[in-house]
Amino acid sequence: MATSYLIRSVTQSCKLGLRFNPTVNSNAYIFHPSTSIVQISFSRTYVSFVNKVTADQLWSGVTSVSNAGKKRGRGRSVKKRLDLNRGQRLGVGKSEMVFPGLTGPAMTGKKILEVYQPKKDESAEAASAQKKVPERKRRFPKIPALLRGYSGRKFPGTSIGPPDPINDYVFNGFDSKVLEYKIVNHMTGNLGRKARISALVVTGNGNGLAGFAVAKAATGKAALRKAKNMAAQRLQYFERYQNHTVFHNFAVTESKTTIFVQKKPAGHGVVAHRVIKTMCELIGIKDLYAKTEGQTGIIQNVTKAFFKGLMEQETHQQLADRMQLNVVEYRPEMENVPIPVAKPSQGFSRPDPVKEEAFDFNNLYYKDGRIPLKKYVDPIFTSL
Repeated sequence: MATSYLIRSVTQSCKLGLRFNPTVNSNAYIFHPSTSIVQISFSRTYVSFVNKVTADQLWSGVTSVSNAGKKRGRGRSVKKRLDLNRGQRLGVGKSEMVFPGLTGPAMTGKKILEVYQPKKDESAEAASAQKKVPERKRRFPKIPALLRGYSGRKFPGTSIGPPDPINDYVFNGFDSKVLEYKIVNHMTGNLGRKARISALVVTGNGNGLAGFAVAKAATGKAALRKAKNMAAQRLQYFERYQNHTVFHNFAVTESKTTIFVQKKPAGHGVVAHRVIKTMCELIGIKDLYAKTEGQTGIIQNVTKAFFKGLMEQETHQQLADRMQLNVVEYRPEMENVPIPVAKPSQGFSRPDPVKEEAFDFNNLYYKDGRIPLKKYVDPIFTSL
């Protein structure tokens, strides 16, 4: 702790007959008067940790990575150390002020100069602007938002291009997207636990033709390429109503995952699980509502269930042939005038009447008696 002594000043002490010795200690100034010695200590106040550590210690705290972190692949994009004092001179700044004795001569002849600001040279500024250091290129280029995947820089949700050509056939108009990308392990007798990459890829042309496949390989690129080419060899064609939606509502179950799909008019858009959105984009379905229940995080079950439901669709012509009835459509924008959609192939319908309750088209294809619960919404004026 610093100790303070009451003394007027150095000049007043000299007037009183004190002799000043300019010996400087690390902690105090020492005065040698004729009779006594007075020691004055100065305390140092550390405002923050910046005053306690060196620049190298600060940089090492920002850029260093532990040995355990290096094994896990961290520290690959750590910025390099910068010398913040490089190119800086005391008293020199953007305003280009001249300080006599610091950045310029103190005197010209017998005249003492004052602080002044010289006129700027526009040609020199233009030349310096042209010599700017080029910006450092990104190690990982920025990906546009529409081309990014589901989360960050991970593979799921990203496009990996069309499948590779098979002999002379080129997959024009096709695109492939990753739905699942994960590391799997299995135990071997000689190598122990062996890790591989598993990839689930769906490919399609946006016009009803699509397929999916799961592939495994030692590296990620090999697994993606293998899954993409396998999906191209397992293409299926799906019928679409007016090339924008499904033919009817349906529910489909795969393992413990259930999907309820509803037909929607043009302009509604796809409101569904993100994996179902990706599949609809590659199949060519533009308007759809899908509700997933159960284990929605198992991507392979969601994919299998949706493809299974699309394959089990019944077109209006197939419905007319099975029921031996004419199929008509009522649309509010057409004032609910019945519009013929399909008629039996044999040319006549069955004569016996049917009950309308048994032919509710909205709930006709739900299995096990399960139908979606539609909650009644009270009109807004009831709460006034």
